[in-house]
This record gives sequence, C-alpha cells and structure tokens, in this order.
Amino acid sequence: MCVLPDHEIVERLRSGSLVITDYSPESLTPNGYDLRVAEVSVPSASSIERDRTATVPPGAMFYVSTVERVELPSDLAGQLWLRTSWMRKGVLAGLGKVDAGFKGTLTFMAVNLSREELMLPIGSRFVQLVFETLHSPASLTYEKRSGNYQGQNGVTLAPIKQADVQGEDAHRR
Repeated sequence: MCVLPDHEIVERLRSGSLVITDYSPESLTPNGYDLRVAEVSVPSASSIERDRTATVPPGAMFYVSTVERVELPSDLAGQLWLRTSWMRKGVLAGLGKVDAGFKGTLTFMAVNLSREELMLPIGSRFVQLVFETLHSPASLTYEKRSGNYQGQNGVTLAPIKQADVQGEDAHRR
C-alpha cells in the first residue's frame, strides 16, 4: 500500500476515479484530506446540532457525520485520523478504515475526555482521510461484501442495509 500525496488526490478527483462532494481546497493536506463536521449528535444530552456549534459536556460520547460524501474506487481505501488540534483539546475518537468501493458520508464516534465543555463548530475540520492505494483492485468491494452503510447520510448508527431488510419484512406482515 502507498499513501496518495496531494497532487495524486487532485488528479484522481479530476479524472473522476475518486469523488469528494463539497470538496474544499483548504482541506487538502500533503497526504490526505480533512473532513468537516456536518452534524453532531450527543446522546447523553439528547441533542443534535446541524447549524452552529455543538456543545459536548465533559466525559460525554458523541457522534459526528461529515459534510463531504466520498466515493472510493475498487483500488483505493482510506484511513481516518483525528486531527491533532482536537486531540490537544482532550478528544479521543473511534476511527478506522474506509473500504474500497464505499460511497456516502462518514460517521464516527468520539469522547470529550477533558474536564471542560467542548465547543465543536459545524463546518470545522475534524478528521483527516488518508487514501491508500491497494496493490490491485478489490475483487469484492464494500458494497458487494456487506454494504451495511453504503449511501449513508448524516449520523448513521444502525446499518442501512439491515434497516431496509427489516422495513421490508415489517411491510410484508
């Protein structure tokens, strides 16, 4: 695997082999792309913020969805990394891989480990997506393997694919 540098990310965007909707040139980094906050859900406060600044209480877990929708081809995967500016404020995030073939916005979990309220502005850069080329294209991309969250939009906790199946079963009854 090789990490894509900025100029290869831009070239893939131009060629259409990588799609980032709501792309912002300011979010391009030397070796990735910073994803911005679209929505914050704080279950302990029963609140969702989509317009201004989310307030996350000390010790609270929260979920974030991205402004950007990504579409990865079969030869590209991604890794999510919390921006260090948020780590320095006491945020710890549960992040992982974005599989080849994934399409949609991204949802991830974080915790405010500080003793202070965390102010999280909507639109702020929160995580970096680092693109990795695969040695060869995946034979079964994300959509073909499980695709549970394929096409998600906004904070998405339940699998979409499973929810569709459950909805169809309920409709048949």
